[in-house]
Amino acid sequence: MSVGRRTVLGAGLAAVPVLTSGAAWAAGGNGGAGGAGGDGDPVVTDPGAYISFTGGAFSLVGAPVVVGAEDHPGVVRVAGDLRDDLERVTGVRPGSTIGRFPVLLGTIGRSPLIDGLIKSGKLDVTGVRGRWETSLQTVVEHPMPGVERAFVIAGSDPRGTIFGAYDVSYGIGVSPWHWWDDVPPVRRAGVWVKAGRYTQGTPAVRYRGFFLNDENPALGTWAPAYFGPGKAPGYPAGFNADFYAKVFEVLLRLKGNYLWPAVWGRAFAEDDPDNHKRAAEYGVVMGTSHEAPMMRGIEEWNRHATAGHDPYGGTGEWSYVRNAEAIRAYWRAGIQRMVDQGFEGVVTLGMRGNGDTGLPDGDGIELMQQIIADQRKIIEEVTGRPAAETPQVWTLYKEVQRYWDRGLRAPDDVTVVLTDDNWGNVRKHPDSERGGGFGLYYHFDYVGAGRNYKWVDTANLRNVWDQLHQAHAYGNHGLWVANVGDLKGNELPTEFFLNYAWNPDGWPLERLPEWEERYARQNFGETSAKEIASVLAEYGRLQARRKPELLNRRITLQSGKVVNDDRQTPFFFAHRELERVTQEWRELGGRAERIARRLPAQRQDAWYELAGYEVTATANLYALRVAEFTNLLYARQGRAATNDRAAAAEAGLARDFALADRFNSSVANGKWKGFQTQPHIDYGDVDRYGPNAPWQQPEKDNVALPDVLFPAVRRIEVPEAAELGVCVDGAEDTGEWWPGGASRDAVLPAFSPYQTRPQQYMEIFNRGRTAFDYEVRTSVPWLVVDHPRGRVDQQVRLEVRVDWTKAPAGRAEGTLTVTGAGTSVTVRCLADRPSPRGLRGFVEAGGYVAVDAEHYDRAVGDWRRLDGIGRTGAGMTPWPVTTRSRTPGGSSPRLEYEVSLLSHTDEVTVWAYLSPRNPAVPGVTGLSYGVSLDDGPIRTVDITTGADDGALNDVWARNTSDNVNRTATHHSVSAPGVHRLKFWVVDPTVVLQRLVIDTGGMPELYLGPVESRRV
Repeated sequence: MSVGRRTVLGAGLAAVPVLTSGAAWAAGGNGGAGGAGGDGDPVVTDPGAYISFTGGAFSLVGAPVVVGAEDHPGVVRVAGDLRDDLERVTGVRPGSTIGRFPVLLGTIGRSPLIDGLIKSGKLDVTGVRGRWETSLQTVVEHPMPGVERAFVIAGSDPRGTIFGAYDVSYGIGVSPWHWWDDVPPVRRAGVWVKAGRYTQGTPAVRYRGFFLNDENPALGTWAPAYFGPGKAPGYPAGFNADFYAKVFEVLLRLKGNYLWPAVWGRAFAEDDPDNHKRAAEYGVVMGTSHEAPMMRGIEEWNRHATAGHDPYGGTGEWSYVRNAEAIRAYWRAGIQRMVDQGFEGVVTLGMRGNGDTGLPDGDGIELMQQIIADQRKIIEEVTGRPAAETPQVWTLYKEVQRYWDRGLRAPDDVTVVLTDDNWGNVRKHPDSERGGGFGLYYHFDYVGAGRNYKWVDTANLRNVWDQLHQAHAYGNHGLWVANVGDLKGNELPTEFFLNYAWNPDGWPLERLPEWEERYARQNFGETSAKEIASVLAEYGRLQARRKPELLNRRITLQSGKVVNDDRQTPFFFAHRELERVTQEWRELGGRAERIARRLPAQRQDAWYELAGYEVTATANLYALRVAEFTNLLYARQGRAATNDRAAAAEAGLARDFALADRFNSSVANGKWKGFQTQPHIDYGDVDRYGPNAPWQQPEKDNVALPDVLFPAVRRIEVPEAAELGVCVDGAEDTGEWWPGGASRDAVLPAFSPYQTRPQQYMEIFNRGRTAFDYEVRTSVPWLVVDHPRGRVDQQVRLEVRVDWTKAPAGRAEGTLTVTGAGTSVTVRCLADRPSPRGLRGFVEAGGYVAVDAEHYDRAVGDWRRLDGIGRTGAGMTPWPVTTRSRTPGGSSPRLEYEVSLLSHTDEVTVWAYLSPRNPAVPGVTGLSYGVSLDDGPIRTVDITTGADDGALNDVWARNTSDNVNRTATHHSVSAPGVHRLKFWVVDPTVVLQRLVIDTGGMPELYLGPVESRRV
């Protein structure tokens, strides 16, 4: 299928195809690493795979890099970057004039050097010429008089050439993040190119880029200080062309081609008159965000429009009903600027409210139709061409998707950009074929409902892969853009996003560990790459449980209403959940620190910027939170250890500041001063910074505030005299203690030989400053306490076990009597020892059965295990993701789990833990699954019921904040014994993480109980 082409307006790239479907530009392109696209086509490789450090057909050490002055300015410029990169690696500065062994760089049809080689038959460009952004790397013998051998980098178009040069840089070991993260390459005495014809294929997604967004305080503080202020009078916080040059470079090194510039208080065109010129010189395609139509940032309007007045003779209102003529004039100026300055752009259509809100004029379809029609008319009038010859997008962000759902369609040549829900879950997949194709707007950073997440990278690559794979599978290949916030801090997901957009088929799920290891090797060297990749994968998995900004919010459902408590930990003391998750972070932080000690001095800055800070600081935040919430519990119980926990929390805050200060002051000799200033602890503090505190970062008058502890820790007066207190496992979440802090008996959670929960315990604590001796006596021989006697200064924890060789069959009860400081407390203990005869599968203990999805007994139909996608493990999803929806039953696809239920109950509740997906499947309302027990009826559940991924309501916010969708079905049980639990496919794209059967004793936990024992 041919691709329509047009000459770029003014001085842009030579030939830029109009946006069409993915097949048009990727046809015959990426054949997968190591494959060939067709007869005579070059071999398609992973980036830089044709480079060798042990020998080859062409030595790059000292080889001059030659480029024709007639080529695109971006190609001429990238030749200089390639020379710099070769010098970084080899220590030898390449020249720029031709010699016996040169590197020849140029664009087919634009470079006399390259065209001469093609005409003479020396250079075969089969499989490259005429394609979109495709490059060729090959060694040519005797290409011209006086040249014995040349390494040729040829591009199908200027960006193809630029990507080809940067691919060589990647292959020799220069990280795309070399400037942004101070990554030094490995020095090499020899660097060679292998014999053969190589390419990285044609990108699957035509326009691939990112959005700099939510840039205050971090990027907004650092960039004007480092590069100088913006040049718009009165707006020194603007980003200038020197800043954007660094952004353009890393974008191109990552084989991206498209940028939405920063918008909050910034206007790309005004902040530096050279910004658009610099984009054209680099070969970057400019766009504007979903709220900024017609090549104009919304700040351009805000700076010049006031109440009752704007520069276009209007009222100053951002309203198409009341101020249409002025707004059309404003838009016309944006398109005229694109024509006059000659930069390459993709024009955003439609209109939203000022400040990332819904349109103030309402959401009438007729009005939006008129807006888009008027915009396209302006495009035609200004360019003098049919509108279809100017690339355009309409982004269905938030409320805009409603227009589409109600039947409004943009003209066929417009690319319709579908979106995620701001939390990494795609809202809609393509439902038709259209000339302009579809796009995707995805988030690694967000400000808004639920709560901002801006501080550190929180993306789980397994989840990102799943969503991008779905977009690819459903035919979304027009334009992909990711909100990357400050960019720095989201390097890993940004690089993966752009890598995947280039070649989705080259990165199947099973290659993700390889991708992570490659990323680690490129940035930190070979020696520790495997261990670093493992740390990065575990980091993503742990962060995916909950954004760090949400570690002081518990979300519950009370009388059918979602309730947020911003003074509670989301994790529970029960089952040691808060302790266990904190310990996992502590261990990961320890691994990161050990890696740092092994890395050489020249790698320390890069390590801290790309991995060390985010891992260590998040581990510290968890330690801070556990100290903080333990302090608040202890204060309610009057424990002597209360104030020590307050001090520990305050020490955690001080360490948080110290880690940020190291980033700002010490790393790279202070290069990043002011960058690590994003608050992340004081969310929810309404008294300090107002009614937006539940979701907005700590700030006043749009200026970020330094963090304080919220909720605040408490200190108490501890009396001199000793006083016994006892708290039992499971009672901490209510704050109960004995003898004086509870109205019920002290009871430990029931014991079972099949339990997998952490061992039961009780804590003996002092409510005074004077130490005392304690003793624990058991009423039955089968109860065992690990330290039955001892001395309490502040507190001791005693684990309690059952000696099952001595315990009677069936249910039994015993007591523990705790004596100390002249007081006694009795703790009841229940043990349940069922007969092992006939037990199979996962065995009930403690009143529940917990099963991780991947541990099924039988799978009917096609399923795929998504390792690491769940909060506690893998997920299971019907395969392929484009499979049809169906009515469950009979022989239809399902997962079966064998369980042994021990309780005598007539009904059980089955809780399904699923990834919080949206109803994205074309033609399907909702997103459903089915559950049955034995041969009982199949209960069908739509997991999207009550959630609104456009309005971002409380139900949706609960699902995304908790990063799980937890729904329940009820099932009759005839008798205890072995039963078969079945999870049925109804709709594709459902991801099942866990199933928990509640027989009456399921504890309230954030992650759910540990998986049950399987026999």
